[in-house]
Amino acid sequence: MGGAPGCRMSRAAGRGFLGLNSAAPASLFLCAILIPLTFGGAAQSQQPSTNQQSSASPSQAASQTDQKPNSSPAAKTQNSSETTEVDTQSTVPFQSHVNLVPVRVIVHDGSGKVVTDLTKEDFRLFQDRRAQTISNFSVETPASVAQQVVRGVASNASPDQPDAAAAGNLALPSRFVALLFDDVHLKLEDLMQARLAALRFLDSSVQPAERIAIFTTSGQAQVDFTDDHAKIREMVKQLIPHFIGGYDPSGTSQCPPMNYYEADLIQNKNDHQALEAATDDAIACSGYSGATAANQARMLVTSTVMELLNAGDTNTEYAVRRLIEVVRRISVLPGQRTIVLVSPGFLTPSHEYDISEVIDRATKANVFINTLDARGLYTVDTIGDITRPAPVPSNSAAMALDLSYRVTAEERQSDVLMDLSNGTGGFYFHNSNDLDAGFRTTATVPEVSYLLGFIPEALKFNGQFHSIKVTIAKKGSYTIQARKGFFAPKHGLTPEETAKQDLEEAVFSQEEQHGVPIELHLQYFKSDAVNAKLSVLTRVDVSHVRFEKSQGRNLDDLSFVAALFDRNGNFITGNQKNVELRLKDTTLQRLTQTGMTVNIGFDVKPGGYIVRLVMRDSKAANLSARNGVIEIP
Repeated sequence: MGGAPGCRMSRAAGRGFLGLNSAAPASLFLCAILIPLTFGGAAQSQQPSTNQQSSASPSQAASQTDQKPNSSPAAKTQNSSETTEVDTQSTVPFQSHVNLVPVRVIVHDGSGKVVTDLTKEDFRLFQDRRAQTISNFSVETPASVAQQVVRGVASNASPDQPDAAAAGNLALPSRFVALLFDDVHLKLEDLMQARLAALRFLDSSVQPAERIAIFTTSGQAQVDFTDDHAKIREMVKQLIPHFIGGYDPSGTSQCPPMNYYEADLIQNKNDHQALEAATDDAIACSGYSGATAANQARMLVTSTVMELLNAGDTNTEYAVRRLIEVVRRISVLPGQRTIVLVSPGFLTPSHEYDISEVIDRATKANVFINTLDARGLYTVDTIGDITRPAPVPSNSAAMALDLSYRVTAEERQSDVLMDLSNGTGGFYFHNSNDLDAGFRTTATVPEVSYLLGFIPEALKFNGQFHSIKVTIAKKGSYTIQARKGFFAPKHGLTPEETAKQDLEEAVFSQEEQHGVPIELHLQYFKSDAVNAKLSVLTRVDVSHVRFEKSQGRNLDDLSFVAALFDRNGNFITGNQKNVELRLKDTTLQRLTQTGMTVNIGFDVKPGGYIVRLVMRDSKAANLSARNGVIEIP
């Protein structure tokens, strides 16, 4: 893991890291976690120089002439030509933005189609089974999200005629989808069908604002998030099963025929009935006879059980570990995040805690895990594999038990798929051979999504999990995708920690926020063929800032964070500017009319960039956030 030089790393809400560069108090570098080793880190081919700059507009400079002198020079920070006072006694209200819980909801009708005509009154929202008031509500479509994005221009471009080269074709990557193929459990025929369906999905349903990644549970094949669809297709076409250790644990070829479920019953559950059935099968398939047949058969059963348990545990461990890694990877990307697990399911007799950890990590990061049962509409052969020697009539009871074990194993495999999707608010697609519909349902950007927000009542700051349930008041059959809960902020956060958590949560989101009206403008100036300066300009409507009056001054502290991401959503760098306002009434009146502009600058190379701008005021803890894109030729 790595971050910007001099960045002190600290975890915050599963969104990567946010740290303060103590050598330069006016600059805050945002540090994102990168997947170690297995992912090789996020691409940063367009890494700007660390020579970021911040400056204030003339209107802002005018406001600073009214600042109260500070008797302690050590308490001041220099930022270009301005001097801003550091108020070490400022406080943040206990009711912080982190108390507003956002809940994105996708609703399907009985036929699987997305429901597009719901209103705020159609939703009911419950926390810990108690009805909550929906304070925020919006309807989002891919088109409405695209319209909110600010497109950058060259500094010499006319406002009425933006520079076409700067605008380019770069789309804000507002949705990230990780296709995770469970190649350690999928049979060849099922994986081939899933491959074909995935290729058709890639050719027909992926939108410019989506970034797709391919991962496998074995780790043998992967492509990180990219808009290069040809690269994604090429990797999908190469997918094949990888049974770890070269052993297929399906239990269809060994003697006695046995699966992971039955082996677990014998070894870990001490199921004597299962042991006797396996012993009878061993006698039937091995040809043992005589007085020693039973002992020989039991020895064969014991060795087969251990072999199956070792292979099954290893395969499950690979799948669970990879899920955790993919959740960690996708959690640091800005926007909507979805993992689609393409799998036949698998048993987790010794990994229930690990699955709970996956669900907790995804829930904290607001990541959906959708699951697609790649077996389709499967049935269990009542007579077993045709290569298996048929039991003799006296073993008909063992034959019935074998069938029961196969049926139960197939059913139990599905449990983990259902748990992962239900636990994270995802969608579980199963019992259907139409895998094309499965990929459309689990991986395609929905036509409409609903963003609900509520402020929990009497919330205790103890870090505990609180359940969320969303229902539809209308009559009908609906399937609802929504997060299943949230974790309360931890008790004892200092005002500084609260502010930092607020800012980071907002930076690694792409939700538009309007606590205070702001305008975002992006401009670049090329100093030569390989270097450019990017200006992130923020105009603040000061009339909506909630000032505190003290000793004839209007007081508030505004924090601005500009973060740069590459075209595929990988974090590059960020810069923070803190503006401490100590305004006389006359200055405040003037700024109320003109607004205040803040400029955060970056030295960059040519390329496409995603810009996330977040502003937070300290008195009311209001957040504002805007998104922008710019391509520098």
